Amino acid sequence: MVMWVFGYASLVWKPGFEYDEKIVGFIKGHRRVFNLGCIDHRGTPELPARTCTLEAQEGAICWGTAYSVSGGPEEEKAALEYLERRECEYDAQVYVDFYQEADSETPLLTGVLVFTSTPDKITNKYFLGPAPFEEMASQIAKAVGPCGNNREYLFKLEKALYDIGHEDDEVIELANEVRKILGAIDDREITSSEMDNVIPITSPDRDNVIPATSSKRDNVIPITSSERDNVIPVEYTSFCFRNYYEQFLIAGP
Repeated sequence: MVMWVFGYASLVWKPGFEYDEKIVGFIKGHRRVFNLGCIDHRGTPELPARTCTLEAQEGAICWGTAYSVSGGPEEEKAALEYLERRECEYDAQVYVDFYQEADSETPLLTGVLVFTSTPDKITNKYFLGPAPFEEMASQIAKAVGPCGNNREYLFKLEKALYDIGHEDDEVIELANEVRKILGAIDDREITSSEMDNVIPITSPDRDNVIPATSSKRDNVIPITSSERDNVIPVEYTSFCFRNYYEQFLIAGP
């Protein structure tokens, strides 16, 4: 018997468990939304992070990755125990049909496990519900927890969906709004008191700058293949900038 698990958020780029096969595809009748709170990974009880869950919507599809776990009951048990610990904010496990682009009518897999949440703030303490777009972006830009910040989660999801060839327009739009907020913070005016602490570069300082000669370039340590895996490709950064720039042209400064 083989257990299949569908990932639509962090599981897309970091499954974290042993699996035998990974397939890109989608499920029907659901869309990805940032309505779930996280208070112990990328947020705190005072400022929860916003993470993804699924929302039922007729006609919607949600792209992601399906992972197979085979080998026997012990392997399945280990994967499930890991997922239940990791996905502890999700209060529902459902089984869905999984499709691929080549045949969107006939499911490639049935009975695929997916972690999701009930949209009820009373019974589900982690459910935040929807919020105005700018409010969600502000929360994601600011939330930080023991495992990192909320914006990293969003940006990694954006890249992961790009990598599998199925971007989510809502994820892109939210990521670009967060970038605008972060840019506004970085570009704020420097106060006079802060200006007093800026150390100017004098002309003698400039004279002491050592140019990178060819001999010094020879001493540069090359990047290994494993390190290259963590480099964000130029085409992705260009993609992010293009989407952000296009939205800027539409929305204005």
